[in-house]
Amino acid sequence: MVVVPLSKTASNAGTACAESTRSMNLVRIAAVGTLAASGALLVAGKQRAGLVTAVCGAALAMLDQQNVVIKCWNALPGYLEEAQEMLNRAQAAVEDLSLQGQKLRQMLGK
Repeated sequence: MVVVPLSKTASNAGTACAESTRSMNLVRIAAVGTLAASGALLVAGKQRAGLVTAVCGAALAMLDQQNVVIKCWNALPGYLEEAQEMLNRAQAAVEDLSLQGQKLRQMLGK
């Protein structure tokens, strides 16, 4: 009878963690490199190439910083609600100013 372990041993887990850290460092280096290259391309006047490179760099940065992206994604509905409330208040203020302007015009017109 053969027994197969369901979890990694301590030595295998350490190796897997080191490989994961190394690959994340490579992703981080690639993200920084592509973002720097996009800046150089934009300064050189190559807008399309710079934009494509910046998008790739941003995608690599998001891949590296997944926990930050998840926190921002989860906070997004709150920010959208605040923005909606602010727009509603601005709309109410514009309507109030419009109403006050109409009243003023009526008073001055008489």
